[in-house]
Amino acid sequence: MNTPVDDNGSVPAAGANANAIQLVVLSGLSGAGKTIALRTLEDFDFYCVDNLPAGLMPSLVDAVSSGGHRRIAVGVDVRNRSEDLNQLPQVLADLARTGIDYQLIFLDSRDDVLSKRFSDTRRRHPLSADGLPLHDAIALERKLLRPLAAIADRVVDSSELNVHQLRRLIATELGMAGGELSLLFESFAYRRGLPIDADFVFDARVLPNPHWDPALRPLSGKDAAVREWLQHKPEVNRFLDQLTGFLDEWLPRFEADNRSYVTICIGCSGGRHRSVYLAERLAEHFRGSREQVLTFHRELE
Repeated sequence: MNTPVDDNGSVPAAGANANAIQLVVLSGLSGAGKTIALRTLEDFDFYCVDNLPAGLMPSLVDAVSSGGHRRIAVGVDVRNRSEDLNQLPQVLADLARTGIDYQLIFLDSRDDVLSKRFSDTRRRHPLSADGLPLHDAIALERKLLRPLAAIADRVVDSSELNVHQLRRLIATELGMAGGELSLLFESFAYRRGLPIDADFVFDARVLPNPHWDPALRPLSGKDAAVREWLQHKPEVNRFLDQLTGFLDEWLPRFEADNRSYVTICIGCSGGRHRSVYLAERLAEHFRGSREQVLTFHRELE
């Protein structure tokens, strides 16, 4: 392959070579979120293929990278034949020896959560075609995939994650892996609790609240009327300026510490007006100098 190795024969760190091929292999239990993860990576310009036989992975990487695509994601799960699953560790080892920078991500979830998800969606489990009860199919799948879970670079437990939270996790931790620092600005309501993955939390409840204006109450901080109302409040502008200055000063320290992502959370009472406005304004500021800036508004999703 065309990714070089260093003088010691090891693969350079992610991001060390702009032309390096980045391969993400997604596996895991049916219903744990692999399809969502694959679609999220596709949004970040990964060339994605699902349910690929392991033996075809080197040919796929060669063909796709020859076409100029440097980011590739492949889904591998129990729909593959057992011999394909058993072959995957050796295939990945061979790819690593050619200098391919890969990650194996395994998506897991509790059995009771998986059962509920299949019940809610009325989907059939891929191993239940021969009349196997759902709980037995899940147990068999877990057994068949155990060797992959054991060698995974990261195991993601999606039991407590909804679709939006899983997409956010994949976007921040995987979708931007190997690139510059990824920023996620998230708004939230304090009454629903703090986001569990916050690196910074800022409290906007001290600011004037558009909620008390009947005309603005149904709107959000993304609407022009709310933005204009807040922009005319001196304390809001001072808060935003000081917050921007703080992040301008300290975010480079995270990059120097080889962090790949930082989540900055801004909360207010309802999570609809002030926090959303500030998250959007901060994202606008940092998009002027960075490419990997995301927003997530928890209470608007």
